[in-house]
Amino acid sequence: MPTPTVDSEFSFELLVCRWAELGWPPTEGGTVDASDATSSDAADPPVIVSRQLGTQRRRWDTIVIECDPDGLAARREFGGREIDGDLLPIVRHAPAEWAYYRDALPDPGYPWRYVREAIHRAAARGLVHKRKHGNRIEIKRKRPYPDWVERIVAVENKPDLDASAAAALSDQLEHDVTTALADEVWLATGRTGERVEPALLRQFPVEAGVLTFDFEGSDGLGVDADAATVDWLPSEFDVTAPSDRFDAAEKARRRRLLAERAYGKGWRSITETMRPDCRWFELERAGRGLVPVCGAKGRCQTQSECSSRCGSFEPEPPQWRTKGWPIEGGPGQGVRELLERRRERARKQ
Repeated sequence: MPTPTVDSEFSFELLVCRWAELGWPPTEGGTVDASDATSSDAADPPVIVSRQLGTQRRRWDTIVIECDPDGLAARREFGGREIDGDLLPIVRHAPAEWAYYRDALPDPGYPWRYVREAIHRAAARGLVHKRKHGNRIEIKRKRPYPDWVERIVAVENKPDLDASAAAALSDQLEHDVTTALADEVWLATGRTGERVEPALLRQFPVEAGVLTFDFEGSDGLGVDADAATVDWLPSEFDVTAPSDRFDAAEKARRRRLLAERAYGKGWRSITETMRPDCRWFELERAGRGLVPVCGAKGRCQTQSECSSRCGSFEPEPPQWRTKGWPIEGGPGQGVRELLERRRERARKQ
């Protein structure tokens, strides 16, 4: 079997996401494994971790949603799927008693016929009640939509900080600080072991925190709660204040949508863009994490490499699906189900 290594930003990103589930929040003195937590550590909020999310102009590598425990439990009552931007205003503003939808909902700023279509979708998913009263569509909430997000933290992953990568990253982090859409912004990079880590010598905004990681141990690639070191603590931004790009209401709306996308997607959705049905696709353990590896390439592959366009792609032999595997799928289907179960478990923590 191929040996997992951190040989791309993609594999580094997956390990950072797994570390965030195990070791968040980072502290200057190191992180604490959840299995060794004391009563004082129990106050740490549950987190939802996702990747490759953002706005039209900015996409973050890793997003950590710190959740209110009771609010997260209430959010789970709405199911495991994302409540998208068309449905969320309906779910949030649906009244406790039956009401004509145009009286109950805020003006969307676009034709109401699109709102009616969204109401039908929301009702079909069981998010709200809907009925026809005369010629009018009336709605009623099933349950209040909770205020389940405490903080949103953005992490930019860059395992190797050469000069060109640092220059581009500086502009990205400056944009994050200026817009203050997230409560905190961190840079995650590989640990070099030098007396002063190179990330501290680059021209980055002082408001951004710095985490350095060492996933390459003596026993090979691995991730656990102690994989990160805090080299610089970040500033906390006032996300309720307007910025140069967003007023306070628009910022709050975007944060809600970002949290919903993170809740629905998680970070294990790699099987939606990769090909686990290829005979060379494998999941390998990396400490307390799992990373995809390619038997044909003998290493961790990237999302762009792992597709039907890959020259090494070979579908699973049909025989694999009848030797101890469920009849509806082979090892690739097993990989999908495993990652989906872990994504669902992360929502229920």
